[in-house]
Amino acid sequence: MKLHSRSLLLATLSPFAFATAAEAQQTNQPAAQPAPAAATQSTTPDEETIVVTGTRRSDRTVADSPVPVDVIGSEAIANTGQTETNRILNQLVPSFNFPSPSIADGSDALRPATLRGLSPDQTLVLVNGKRRHVSALLNINGTVGRGSAAVDMNLIPSLAIGRVEVLRDGAAAQYGSDAIAGVINIQIKNANHGGRVSLTYGQYYTTINDVARVTGLQLDANGQPQLDPTDSRYFLANMDGERKAHDGTQVTLAANLGLPIGPNGYINLTGEFHNRDRTNRAGYDLRPNFIRPTSAFDPREVSFNRLQFRFGDPDSKDYNFFLNAGLEVSPGWEAYAFGSYGHRNAESAANWRQQSNSANRDWSALAPNVSPTAANFVPLTDIGFLPLIETELEDYAGTVGVRGEIKGWKADFSVGRGHDSFDYQVHDTLNSSFGPDSPSDFDAGGLRYGQTIFNLDFSNQFDIGFAKPLSVAVGAEHRREQFKIRPGDTFSWAIGPLFRASFATTSANCATEQGVYNVSTGICSFPGRQAPVGAQGFPGIPENSRTDESRHSWAAYAELDTDPFEGFTTTLAGRFEDYSDFGSTWNGKFAARYEPIEGYAIRGSVSNGFRAPSLHQQFFTTTSTNFIGGLPVDISTVAVDSPVAQALGSTPLKPEKSVNLSLGATANPFRGLTLTADLYKIKIKDRIVLTENLGAAGSGTSAQNAAVKAILDANGFPSVGAARFFINGLDTTTKGIDLVGAYNFRAGDLGRWTLTAAYNYNKTKIDKRLNALGPLAQIPGLVLFGRVEGLRFTKGQPRDKIVLSADGDFGKLGLTARTTRYGKVVSPGAAAPISDPTSLTAYGPDDIFLGAKWITDAELRWKPGGGTEFALGADNLFDVYPDRSPFGPRPTSVGGVYP
Repeated sequence: MKLHSRSLLLATLSPFAFATAAEAQQTNQPAAQPAPAAATQSTTPDEETIVVTGTRRSDRTVADSPVPVDVIGSEAIANTGQTETNRILNQLVPSFNFPSPSIADGSDALRPATLRGLSPDQTLVLVNGKRRHVSALLNINGTVGRGSAAVDMNLIPSLAIGRVEVLRDGAAAQYGSDAIAGVINIQIKNANHGGRVSLTYGQYYTTINDVARVTGLQLDANGQPQLDPTDSRYFLANMDGERKAHDGTQVTLAANLGLPIGPNGYINLTGEFHNRDRTNRAGYDLRPNFIRPTSAFDPREVSFNRLQFRFGDPDSKDYNFFLNAGLEVSPGWEAYAFGSYGHRNAESAANWRQQSNSANRDWSALAPNVSPTAANFVPLTDIGFLPLIETELEDYAGTVGVRGEIKGWKADFSVGRGHDSFDYQVHDTLNSSFGPDSPSDFDAGGLRYGQTIFNLDFSNQFDIGFAKPLSVAVGAEHRREQFKIRPGDTFSWAIGPLFRASFATTSANCATEQGVYNVSTGICSFPGRQAPVGAQGFPGIPENSRTDESRHSWAAYAELDTDPFEGFTTTLAGRFEDYSDFGSTWNGKFAARYEPIEGYAIRGSVSNGFRAPSLHQQFFTTTSTNFIGGLPVDISTVAVDSPVAQALGSTPLKPEKSVNLSLGATANPFRGLTLTADLYKIKIKDRIVLTENLGAAGSGTSAQNAAVKAILDANGFPSVGAARFFINGLDTTTKGIDLVGAYNFRAGDLGRWTLTAAYNYNKTKIDKRLNALGPLAQIPGLVLFGRVEGLRFTKGQPRDKIVLSADGDFGKLGLTARTTRYGKVVSPGAAAPISDPTSLTAYGPDDIFLGAKWITDAELRWKPGGGTEFALGADNLFDVYPDRSPFGPRPTSVGGVYP
């Protein structure tokens, strides 16, 4: 099976652009500054571009910022050929990573992104300088970002964006929780006239490297399929070249319109429709699919479609809308409002359930005391089934405020509300414990998250004899959050009549119950009543997981910014926050830039920061049933304050705390050329992670699992077979360097060009596992955060990333060419290291090592006139894939087979 990377041909038509480029891309003024008539911003920012992220001054430029800020204009956004905001940032920001997990439930539809290799929830996202709410979805599967709830930036239409500012520095002292890795500030267009309509169409054309195209099974003289003698799990197959795919059709229609209202007012509207068909990068499934009661294979094996698995992008439909408005209500005062609405339907797949799978057995055909065999197998479906997980996301946000001047102080008062809902439906599947009476479609429940935020911001400047006036900014914030869990319908999670648990009783009673009695143990078991429980693929959220929790917080900040003498820039910030659930925190930051020679400067910062534990991490609760040793094991993800978690030693979550250090240099040797280099070190204490499945097979030895189960039983939880919960489990250090070079120049008749080279190196190390075992300390060798997630934490993202690009316009033509090198990645497998099975850092026999790869994109544009532009491009032009996952027998020195 291959990770999916592929060639995408994109065609874009902008048939109706009815404003000049500069006019169409105006962006908001900084918060706390009246902006009845916003100044026009260039679509191609340079070192003289004013930045509003990382400072509350109104005259700070990219060149004189004491911290690194990437400014991405609307022209660069449009020239990527992408329409998803996260994919755009992945192409343009070297320290940004947007992985594409598959068969990961809700994470297929709402994929988390990271900055500087840290967790998705350690990057703060702002819209027009105001905090954006996170999603309701908590990523709990084995993906990058496990245990986090992040902002879904793909809900913001790329055509609505005037520019993006990416602050690559810790900023919790300025903006509050979550700003450990940095801040992404998305500024929405605010033109009061003109607009743009864009239609983008694309498809994938790909040859899947090293994945053979299967043309049929190899048959013996009797017409029977043959098993592979080197790996009897699979059939021998006839193969012809490599598998090809032509799928993933994408259509995006977007429109942006600016309208004037009142004196110097504006309404800027953007709507977007995005439709994407699914892709499939799975290999052929050559396992026997049908039950084999005799030595002969089912004749249907020969004609069975071996591409039943789906591994790739899900089907999805998105509708996104954004409004940005401002109106001068009195001289020097502006009322403003911006808001969004987004809706997404996506459909992804779980793993294929074979016809011979126990999930497809009709257990009602057996008596309770009859053991299941191939001979008495009766299927529920003819060929098996593929559970389809449909997710429905609905999201809205709105902010209203006024800004102006009060006795010389610029003031900004605002209130904002954001809400996100995420619901699950499961189709084409079964709850086998209900047998033929099981529905095939289920409402599996849903999640809700809401945020209400109030902000007061004031700023002023004082001339105290420095080279620049002292800028003083102060403000306060009040935030309320809510998190809810909605259970699914009963059939999606309930235990039906075709499952019965074993229990201790008398022989006579066991006979009455039609069970099998074990004289030595006194246990009555029911081998004919062991049907899997819950909707296959995604068991519904049970009724006992219903949750409705909330909290609030208060914050106050102060920020000073000045140049004490010419060429020396300083910023000092402090912030106090108090949360209703864990208490208070103080944070500070100092940043400086010194330019001893014109065009050459050094800069650096030191700060401490924090991230509050999310409501999701404190209260997310659900249960799924697995079968271990023939007995049901309910694996529960439980709230930190639940009796189950407390019995296993959980304690209230503390905020993650960080210390950020950065040191950099900038150079402008001549006009148009900018060079920057920034070293950084981020130490984080008490990182919040999800524990192993304590008590479940695969998470410990049988003795350890039995000991955990004994603790649960002793504390009155015999029905819980295994549990996991969030803990402050790690201390980590992240080190790295960002190098960026950009050259803007005009090449005579060849037009205007921008050449960019950027490099990021990033390494995260686990300094300490905070293995606070509590009541579990009596169990030798037990760990709360194990090897697999530890490797995903430190090596699951590219160690380095290089982006080289050229962007030019010459006459009516334009060209963008970009190549990106993604560094090596380790994808850990479940098997323990052979040399040291207890090691938390050694590699196991099934770990996958993905080498570095170059991905090249290109786009050619033509402007025939009249405001119309055509573009034709390719994503992953050379159809480069990651290394193929190993399969079949392992090397002789290791033994066994790959999973």
